Amino acid sequence: MSARVLVVNAGSSSVKLSVLDESDSLVASEAVPASGGKVDQEALAEVVGRAKPVEAVGHRIVHGGSELTEPVLVDEAVLRKLQALSDLAPLHQAKSLAGLEAVSRMLPGVPAVACFDTAFHATIPPAAHTYALPPQWRRRWDLRRYGFHGLSHAYASRRVAEMMAPASAGRAVTCHLGAGASLAAVKDGVSVDTTMGFTPLEGLVMATRSGSIDPGLVLWLEEHVGMPPAELASTLEYRSGLFGLAGTADMRQVLEAEAAGDPGAVLAVGVYLHRLRGAIAAMVASLGGLDAICFTGGVGEHSGTLRRRASDGLGFLGVHLDEARNEEARPDCELTAPGSTVRTFLIEAREDLEIARGVRQVLGGRGAGAG
Repeated sequence: MSARVLVVNAGSSSVKLSVLDESDSLVASEAVPASGGKVDQEALAEVVGRAKPVEAVGHRIVHGGSELTEPVLVDEAVLRKLQALSDLAPLHQAKSLAGLEAVSRMLPGVPAVACFDTAFHATIPPAAHTYALPPQWRRRWDLRRYGFHGLSHAYASRRVAEMMAPASAGRAVTCHLGAGASLAAVKDGVSVDTTMGFTPLEGLVMATRSGSIDPGLVLWLEEHVGMPPAELASTLEYRSGLFGLAGTADMRQVLEAEAAGDPGAVLAVGVYLHRLRGAIAAMVASLGGLDAICFTGGVGEHSGTLRRRASDGLGFLGVHLDEARNEEARPDCELTAPGSTVRTFLIEAREDLEIARGVRQVLGGRGAGAG
């Protein structure tokens, strides 16, 4: 399907809108602030007005649950399913749905397609997505590892395969490192493992999120300290990670403070890299080997220092960066050092392209989703 597509990405602090033409070239991109999670409707309407004409709208939706595993045309039935999933992602789903409903009101009659961050990981095998919990719990509340950042991982892995052709990118680890951070193990284009789980809190250390911690620690704080669940959730989501360790969530500031010898920053970078290297190795174990690794996301794209230091601990896997190339690198490019058995890439995060691809699949009749 050839169409001009408006892509809507509703985040925690803004709603980003991008327009892609029939050849998927970026025509325009604007962000509307969303203070306290509430978007300025007047400003949004102005941006949507400037985006016209558009033939379709693609929305990034964080959670599709275990049922919505492909892009899907939004109708009343699908909207009810998405609203029912809000409890699984209370910090993210409401923002996505608010953006969907607002833009749909402004563009009546224009088809809207929902594209899910969880969908790419729907292929993860039971051994990787199942928690060791009683079956009654797992069935009743659909408790499993869903994984997130799927739109970014899907695009990055496909872009790596394109850049490696005709060589095979059969076993790739994609590293989405931004304010939120996760890894995916991708085998022949299919996700077989990832670091985020039931919620985006699991896995790597992030800007303000803790990443994986002992669940017994949370239970101890509830039982022995009397900490309310709401305070626990807020602390683990917004006051932990780099912010909790170094006092800032900005990786650039953390690295500058580390270079100046600040103890909190030194510890923060050490913890971040320790978790990152260990998780990459775990993804390689899920793949049974490694052909390629790529860095994407805000930190992954803009911090050559972080890429180099992460890779320095992965030589035993065959990962070796060309340091001179890495220093001045701009996406999309290859960073592999001569003689390395694993190829390393720097890929620009383009969730907008992945969403537009989903829109074209649905409206072109090649897939109607699960709705």
